[in-house]
Amino acid sequence: MYKYLTGIDVIDQKGGVNPGTNMLVLAPAFSDGELVASFLAKPRIKEYMIVLATENQSQELLDFFSGNGFDTNYIGIIDAISRTSFTSIEDTQKIKYVGSPSDLTGMDIKFSQLTEEIMKGDFTDDPDQLFPTPIRYCIFSLTSMLMFRKIDIIYQFLHVVTSKLRKMGSIGVFLLNSESFDQKTMAIVKQLMNIVVEIQIMDEGKRMRLQGSMGLSMNWRQFSFDNGTLEFSS
Repeated sequence: MYKYLTGIDVIDQKGGVNPGTNMLVLAPAFSDGELVASFLAKPRIKEYMIVLATENQSQELLDFFSGNGFDTNYIGIIDAISRTSFTSIEDTQKIKYVGSPSDLTGMDIKFSQLTEEIMKGDFTDDPDQLFPTPIRYCIFSLTSMLMFRKIDIIYQFLHVVTSKLRKMGSIGVFLLNSESFDQKTMAIVKQLMNIVVEIQIMDEGKRMRLQGSMGLSMNWRQFSFDNGTLEFSS
C-alpha cells in the first residue's frame, strides 16, 4: 500500500500515513502553523498537492511554496480570495477561482476539476505518473471559512471532502487557528480527523504534540524549521 511521508519522525518511522488519512493542525497565530500545514501537505516525488486558499491569493502562495523548495509544477490552487478584488480573473490550468471563502459549492466544483485533470494526466507532462495518483489536499485555512459559515455547514462540507479523499486514496491537511473558536467547535472538526497536530508558543520556543489513530502519538516537543526541514529538539 502506498503511504504518505509527513516530515514528522514518529509518523515516518512507521512508514508514513495511509491513504484516506486526514490531519488537523491546531495552531495559534504566529506559531508557524502555516509552515507545519504546508510541509505536511508538501508533494513528494510523483505526488500532487491541491491547496484551498481562503486567506492568501494564489500568487502569494506560489511565491511562498517556491521559496521553501516546493515543486510548484505539481501544485494546484483553489483561490477563494482574488475574485473579491478582481472579479473578471479567469481560471488557468493550475489555478481555479471561486468568489469568496463562503462559496463551498464552487470550492467543491473546482476541486473536482483539478483532481480530474491530475488523474487524467493533463496537469503535468510527467510520463511516469503513479496510479492511483497520490494527492495531498490542504485547506489553508478553515478559520476564514468558519467566519463566514456556521459550524454545522462546515462540518457537512468537511464530511464530503474527507469522504472523497478516502475514496481517492488521498490525504487531507486542515489548518485551524486554535485561539479563534471555542472547544465545542474544535471538537466537532476533530471528529472527522485521524490525526491532530497541536502547536503552542512557549517562552522557550514553539512546541508540537500529536494525537491520532493507528497508535500515532507524540508528547510535546520543541520544533523549528531549518532549510525546509522540520526539526525537533532532543
